[in-house]
Amino acid sequence: MAMKSKKQENYLEKVPARKESIGWKTEENGLVTLEIENTGVFNKIAQKLFKKPKISYVHLDETGSFVWPIIDGVKDITAIGKELDAHFGEKAHPLYERLAKFFQILDSYGFIEWSK
Repeated sequence: MAMKSKKQENYLEKVPARKESIGWKTEENGLVTLEIENTGVFNKIAQKLFKKPKISYVHLDETGSFVWPIIDGVKDITAIGKELDAHFGEKAHPLYERLAKFFQILDSYGFIEWSK
C-alpha cells in the first residue's frame, strides 16, 4: 500500500453522517436512490418558472449504493473502505482515492455532514 500524505490520512479519519433531511430508498435492483427535497425561495421560483420538480432523485451506482447505508456517523472513511474492499475487492480499487472523491461529492451537495 502506498504511503498516505498527512492531509489524505486526516481525511480518511473523518466520520461522515447522512443528513437527516435526505430521504432514500433501496430499489428492487439493490441500488439506492436519494430523494432531495428542493426547498427555499430560489427553488420555489425555479419550480414555478422552470418546472423544477419539488423532489429531485439521485441514483447511486453499485459502489455508492453499498456505501450510503453504512454511513452512520460512527465509522470513519477508513473503516467504510475496509467494508467496501471486503465486499468488492479489486473491483473497488483504487479504493481510498475513489472513496475520498465520493465523499467530496456528497459533501459538496450537502448530502452528508461530518461527525469528526
